[in-house]
Amino acid sequence: MDAVEEAFREQGRNQVQMPPKSYLYYEKYNGDLRTMPAYLEGEDRTGVKIVNVHTENPQKGIPTVMAVVILNSPQTGAPLAIMGGTYLTSMRTGAAGAVAAKYLARKESSVVGVIGAGVQGRTQLLALSKLFKIDTVKVADLNIDLCRDFENDCRPHLDAEYQLTTDAKEVCDCDILVTVTPSRRPVVKDEWIFDGTHINAIGADAKGKQELEAEILLRSKVVVDDITQASHSGEVNVPLSGGVLKEGDIYAQIGEVVVGKVPGRVGDEEITVFDSTGLAIQDISTASKIYAKALDEGRGKSLEFL
Repeated sequence: MDAVEEAFREQGRNQVQMPPKSYLYYEKYNGDLRTMPAYLEGEDRTGVKIVNVHTENPQKGIPTVMAVVILNSPQTGAPLAIMGGTYLTSMRTGAAGAVAAKYLARKESSVVGVIGAGVQGRTQLLALSKLFKIDTVKVADLNIDLCRDFENDCRPHLDAEYQLTTDAKEVCDCDILVTVTPSRRPVVKDEWIFDGTHINAIGADAKGKQELEAEILLRSKVVVDDITQASHSGEVNVPLSGGVLKEGDIYAQIGEVVVGKVPGRVGDEEITVFDSTGLAIQDISTASKIYAKALDEGRGKSLEFL
């Protein structure tokens, strides 16, 4: 969480280079492959993540999302390390949701709703539990068995009341709503969202994906992780392309909120939305700390890259 917040802070100071994700689409396999380069000038760290999203992978016994991260030397361009990025991706995305909630959710938030009982729902909840006193967790998934697995995995880390359902509407009466589905049509209706709710919209991370009815965004303070990337692959991408939402309706980037250029939540009645597409700066900031710790502890294998 510290690594991700620092990455957002550098973004807010305009001290990063981060082209938008580039995509390769494999429609016949229901998947895609993305490359995500970044340079954090303040930390002087650079590298690239290569990550896939294949929604049918769990049926084959492998994760939906898998990744590798390569760190390079900014001074010479030489490769410093290559590391698995699958667990890193899950954790840094959960961390991003918690950092956003720190600035956008009500401080006394205690009820969390999660739509989508997969890996990412777990890390979102874990990170939120580090900042908020959560006493109730509402979990919705089309597969109730996945909800039960979610509770079993999360309860050792967060002993709260768990309410499990297959109806997304039933979890929307909450303080913080987390949506983590691969849906291409809205799964959350405008009428289900009450004043004061904060929403972490995580699932929409490619063109055409959408989890929230556009009307929710029109009455919310919408904060994106990166305006360029969110416009073509985030929760706002479909409403923008359809003309329902205008770029001027987007309040800010999260980095601008973190560094204090603009305020986050300013009233208890506000509805706030964080549109998280996942940024390369999060990966490189986190991977750099992992790399430094590995060197300190003598972990990893030394390879002759050159």
